[in-house]
Amino acid sequence: MADSLPTEFDVVIIGTGLPESILAAACSRSGQRVLHLDSRSYYGGNWASFSFSGLLSWLKEHQQNGDNAEESTASWQGLVHETEEAIALRKKDETIEHIEVFCYASQDMDDNIEEISALQKNPSSVTSKPLDSVCLSEETNSLHVTSSETPAKDTPKSDEEISLEVTDVEDILAEEKYCGDKTCINTASGGDKDENKPIEEDNTDQPKRNRITYSQIVKEGRRFNIDLVSKLLYSQGLLIDLLIKSNVSRYAEFKNVTRILAFREGKVEQVPCSRADVFNSKELTMVEKRILMKFLTFCLDYEQHPDQYQAFVHCSFSDYLKTKKLTPNLQHFVLHSIAMTESSCTTLDGLKATKNFLRCLGRFGNTPFLFPLYGQGEIPQCFCRMCAVFGGIYCLRHKVQCLIVDKESGRCKAIIDHLDQRINAKYFIVEDSYLSEETCSNVQYKQISRAVLITDQSILKKADSDQQISILIVPPMESGTCAVRVTELCSSTMTCMKDTYLVHLTCSSSKTAREDLESVVKKLFTPYTETEIDKEELTKPRLLWALYFNMRDSSGISRSSYNGLPSNVYVCSGPDCGLGNEHAVKQAETLFQEIFPNEDFCPPPPNPEDIIFDGDDKQPEALGTNNIIMAKPDSSEENKNPESPENHHQN
Repeated sequence: MADSLPTEFDVVIIGTGLPESILAAACSRSGQRVLHLDSRSYYGGNWASFSFSGLLSWLKEHQQNGDNAEESTASWQGLVHETEEAIALRKKDETIEHIEVFCYASQDMDDNIEEISALQKNPSSVTSKPLDSVCLSEETNSLHVTSSETPAKDTPKSDEEISLEVTDVEDILAEEKYCGDKTCINTASGGDKDENKPIEEDNTDQPKRNRITYSQIVKEGRRFNIDLVSKLLYSQGLLIDLLIKSNVSRYAEFKNVTRILAFREGKVEQVPCSRADVFNSKELTMVEKRILMKFLTFCLDYEQHPDQYQAFVHCSFSDYLKTKKLTPNLQHFVLHSIAMTESSCTTLDGLKATKNFLRCLGRFGNTPFLFPLYGQGEIPQCFCRMCAVFGGIYCLRHKVQCLIVDKESGRCKAIIDHLDQRINAKYFIVEDSYLSEETCSNVQYKQISRAVLITDQSILKKADSDQQISILIVPPMESGTCAVRVTELCSSTMTCMKDTYLVHLTCSSSKTAREDLESVVKKLFTPYTETEIDKEELTKPRLLWALYFNMRDSSGISRSSYNGLPSNVYVCSGPDCGLGNEHAVKQAETLFQEIFPNEDFCPPPPNPEDIIFDGDDKQPEALGTNNIIMAKPDSSEENKNPESPENHHQN
């Protein structure tokens, strides 16, 4: 166990989600003493990414969460003075609900036993990604966007975590022998683990596919980096600007989203975005191409032509599009694949969304979006690294039992952790999920419905599908339901194994995640059970594995909704349902300016050569060396440490 923490800080931050991590970096960069804590064993909270075995461990943890007994409060109550009062924090995470897992791929328990045994014998085979895989040129403030496949990264795990995950894999394999209302059918005909025999070889009209078993997925689990929340980065968005401005982008690498897709009349087709795409499209007539280009040109500077939309301000964007002589085909493309809005959104919101889409085109590629290699969970860790470089201290698996409030001033003055240590600070930033039921009794939360799928083919099959990242908006199936956002990731994003695709589905919740999303899943995919395979079904990708869950959406909640919150305690929300990360960045910047109104928000780091230390006449190398250590660890032991920020106390 690590030595006790220092007891005096300027800022204590509880939770390592994206807004908290941005705030930690900003505070540390401005010279504040930062302590960043998380009760979880991983960075990111609900913004995290997991390997497949790590996800199974996460599932087991949440499924067993309700069985954990409440811890006694007696140990820390004696540390609260008479002039103080305590605000207890929540002891378990209740932001994830209605978890349902379905395995459709065939299973071979012999293979499973072999691979688990191999992991147990050689746990050190699970190694971390070197931190120098990021590629931002030190001489320029520009992102490095890659379009070629790079070597796969193994998700960093400690030996303790590996041991836990192996046990979890054994448990989950036993649990997932059923598939809800469906029975998983073992299609393995022999003991060949690496069999790549095409289905129904004698039919030349049917596409040839590799046979992928569940045991292969588990065995290649380190190839997966599965996001809990599915988001993309707008190339002209706030997060990209912040990454470049602060030079945090040197810790990450990005890939272009290559295709914008549309789902219309039961078919998936590619949407032309750029001028070149429009005129090269075979889906549009020449007249449609001219009409579309004229409308998109208008949208780029619609504010300059109020006469063309003022009369429709109170109408829906869908009704407004009908007045612009757009064909039904073009209306569908603009509404669902360019503006990416609901049919009921207002005309102004639709025009604003369309302009935002168009202005992001061409900065890093033919679409407006970027995706971080190895998953969305890399982004919070990048900001944590910056915080650590400037002196922030990190502790995972470190629970905070309560906030201590001074009765006279009404301000929070300290926290008490699970070691009964009292830590003082001036400001406290807490992620919403840590606040108790009593504090949140008046808060009305929204929910996000999420599905994570592993499939064997792309939803739009092309010769280069294994290099494509696609986004698709599926319109509401019936009135009263929401559009579903589908993001498909290929293996070159380092988020799934070769010959598979990782598909994320997201929408605002009206029911459980499975009830909200299963109809879309059935339209796009067919379960991988060989007894059901026929010529028609083979036109769809096969579904190998599926996870459904509901996630709390705590965005948009005003401070006044929380009960008894001290003036120097600030709340960060979890992920919202939107496609981008704008809300998290805006929230972090707003809170930072509220706490430190005279400080610059995440300024560029100083050039190490320009830093002069008191009493040192020589050119300093300390900060530069520090940065090099962060980017290129020298020892393999550092590579195996999942808690990469430097100043880290382990408990």
